[in-house]
Amino acid sequence: MSKLFPLFALAGAALLSACAPSVALRAPELALPATYNASPVSGDAELAILDRWWLLFSDAQLDELIERALERNTDARLAQARLLEARAIRRAALSRFRVQGDLTGNASAQGTEVLGGVDAVVPGAPGAGGVPFIFPGTFLSTTAGLNVSYELDLFGRREAARSGADADLLAARFAAEASRSMLAADVADNLFAARALAVQQRDAEAGIGTAVRLREALVVRVARGIAADAELARVDTDLRTLRAQAAGVAGELDAARRALLVLTGAPDAPLVALPITGDLADPPTPPMALPGELLRRRPDVREAEARLRAAAARTALARLELFPRLTLNPGGALTKNFRPESLLTATWNLAAGLAVPILDRPRLLAELEAEGARAEQAAIGYERAVQIAFSEADGALVRLAADRARVRELAEGARRAAVARNAAGVLYGRGLQDLTTLLDAERAERAAREALSAARADTLRRTVTAFRALGGGWSPDTYPATER
Repeated sequence: MSKLFPLFALAGAALLSACAPSVALRAPELALPATYNASPVSGDAELAILDRWWLLFSDAQLDELIERALERNTDARLAQARLLEARAIRRAALSRFRVQGDLTGNASAQGTEVLGGVDAVVPGAPGAGGVPFIFPGTFLSTTAGLNVSYELDLFGRREAARSGADADLLAARFAAEASRSMLAADVADNLFAARALAVQQRDAEAGIGTAVRLREALVVRVARGIAADAELARVDTDLRTLRAQAAGVAGELDAARRALLVLTGAPDAPLVALPITGDLADPPTPPMALPGELLRRRPDVREAEARLRAAAARTALARLELFPRLTLNPGGALTKNFRPESLLTATWNLAAGLAVPILDRPRLLAELEAEGARAEQAAIGYERAVQIAFSEADGALVRLAADRARVRELAEGARRAAVARNAAGVLYGRGLQDLTTLLDAERAERAAREALSAARADTLRRTVTAFRALGGGWSPDTYPATER
């Protein structure tokens, strides 16, 4: 009967394995419109240009700042460190499915002393009897052994673990790329915002110069009795207001410079090391794209997809925990006795163990149910990532189209305001128009210039947002699904 017990154990293991429940994983719902709401723009550029979209601006300073940030910024370095951690975790997760074993060694000393008794004398002494296997003195013994353990992968645990580890590593890679993509966009956004402030500062200084010249002319007119002191007071008020605005803009510009220096990994550099010009050139046109391409281009969407794959693999692995484990345990040892007989012995063993989860089956079933719930959460997270990606891309393209139209209208308005201001200046100089009309014309022109500069900066920044929303800033074709 005892010889039949292993057969009964194997039969019971097979029966329990057949009763292991399966967990149905739901496929995520990825309903995306066929096109974006924004009117398609003309352009033959391929989506590959999104990998390094900042080159499309043909801006040497922008290129330099982004490359410096990707190399030195703490967020980029932190993302790289997390990627190294993910690689190490993957290796550790898979190592338990390889051959395990420890090389052991020990040494011992044993002392023997004859305390008395005729029969315990040292053998070999003349005329002595005694026990022949008692040797007084101290003797050494050393042992070296190697015990090995290897689990036979009968049900696919190793493949499930590898799939999960690969997916976790891939998710970490995409998370690192998402961080770098966001960093590049932040640098560009901050640079264009700083340039908008530089334009405001330039316009404020130009307004101050105009007000100073007007005041100088008005002082002469007041001295001649042509103008009243009240007019001079009004000009002084406008001049002080312009100077106050210029001081505020200068402070904001210095703060923007410092933020850029922090982004580029040089937080302690002097502000003069980062010159900011008021260059607000026309932005490039984003390439034509379809919403479905977000599934391949957006690193955050790819990360969510990888985490869903990892959750599915962990669910499969949790189900396999209900199956039996068959382990081989070979081993061997060498023993050397430093005694008078000086023996060297070798031993070996070959064993196999079968473990069938029985009493802990309720716990394993609960863990399987928990992993299934986590997989459902990952599916929902993937759906949410896709929805957010489409919302961001569609919104950025719609707003970008509106910004471009706004710039065209404001450019024409600024041109007409300049014409009106020049005409008001000529009429005031000839005494055909009062000071109030001239000041109103100057304020209108200044407001039109500020609105145009702000719209141009918004268009540049919106273009950056559109590039990032479409999945730009990294190459999606350089990441394999697995790593050996």
